[in-house]
Amino acid sequence: MGASEQTHSFVNSNQTGNDTAPKAIERWLVEQLLNLAGRPPLTVELWDGTKIKPYQTDLTARLHRRRVLYRMLRNPSIGFGDSYADGSLSIKGDLLTFLEGLYRSVRDARRRGGVQRLLRHLQAKRPRPNSLSAARENIHSHYDLGNDFYRLWLDDGYMQYTCAYYPDPGATLEQAQIAKMNLVCRKLNLKPGERVAEAGSGWGGLARYMARQHGVRVRSYNISAAQIAYARHRARQDGLDGMIEYIEDDYRNLTGEYDAFVSVGMLEHVGVEHYAALGKVVDGCLKDGGRGLIHTIGRNQPRRMDDWIESRVFPGAYPPTLGEMMPIFEPNDFSIVDVENLGLHYARTLTHWLQRYELNFDTVREMFDPAFARAWRLYLAGSIAAFTTGGLQLFQVLFQRPESNALPQTRNHLYADAQ
Repeated sequence: MGASEQTHSFVNSNQTGNDTAPKAIERWLVEQLLNLAGRPPLTVELWDGTKIKPYQTDLTARLHRRRVLYRMLRNPSIGFGDSYADGSLSIKGDLLTFLEGLYRSVRDARRRGGVQRLLRHLQAKRPRPNSLSAARENIHSHYDLGNDFYRLWLDDGYMQYTCAYYPDPGATLEQAQIAKMNLVCRKLNLKPGERVAEAGSGWGGLARYMARQHGVRVRSYNISAAQIAYARHRARQDGLDGMIEYIEDDYRNLTGEYDAFVSVGMLEHVGVEHYAALGKVVDGCLKDGGRGLIHTIGRNQPRRMDDWIESRVFPGAYPPTLGEMMPIFEPNDFSIVDVENLGLHYARTLTHWLQRYELNFDTVREMFDPAFARAWRLYLAGSIAAFTTGGLQLFQVLFQRPESNALPQTRNHLYADAQ
């Protein structure tokens, strides 16, 4: 479900400011941007009302000011995102439908290969690093926006900011997030009394679920102060603080010996250059016969996160391919037991988030500012489009020590009585 600019806009759609009529060269430049994007099924309306229509469609990108064009010429992704956020660009029609059409068109243009060199030239710098110090800064800028903000649109109870799992297409967000945690625990074949290491705890929901439902003891690492404070409070409230230890520290400092390792939604923040180090951490903490699961956003082919999202929303983020993940497993002789792609489940999760976000849009605008509110709408809608058009995947990779034969030999245990 997308959002219509007919109901949410910070500028009058007829506003032209003091910009003069577009020059012939500027109309030509818009045509070249459309060519670069593969001639997507949309109309571009310039600041004087001039319309450029590669197709007959009601989906329209309105450039309210001349500066939007030059922003997009410098970098299409950042120019589009920043202009949408500040209201100098608006969308007529359903935002999600607009973005899906644009993403499919750009994907097809990449496959044809004719614009690859120019696309690389226009992309921004490499993602921000994820060293020990930089990782804290990156995480703080996204996850420490405030628990009250995330509580507006995440699930009640566990506050899971990761892909849910929908065994029933009609499941609520709350049901689907519980089903996701259930699926993770079933894959790991957790048993009462075992010790689990978790890298990236979020608001602590998975650790609480593992402790309550499976009787395991969890040590969970996270560098978000706001999330750690919330997680500790909820564990005490639920009487589970004796079974869970939330540690405000980087995964690279993980110590101890464990029966299982789990990481849900953290690998995107690690950086490919640190995967070998992560693998050594896992190798150093898993017992003989130990097993682990990594749940991460990924891609089919190596490509960085969208420039605007990496620069403005998710600094340091990088979704890996399965091949890029291998330095975690191969040097440590881990056996990969199962790989599952839940990409369309993430699209459904994001749809639920966006629906709740739209209901609380005015509250977000008051908590922050109009540009922030619009930017996060674009981020959520764009993420849905990335999954539905195949630009992003969601991988769950289950692995174990090579000498271990403890995991079930079929998948029956994952789906029998899954609800």
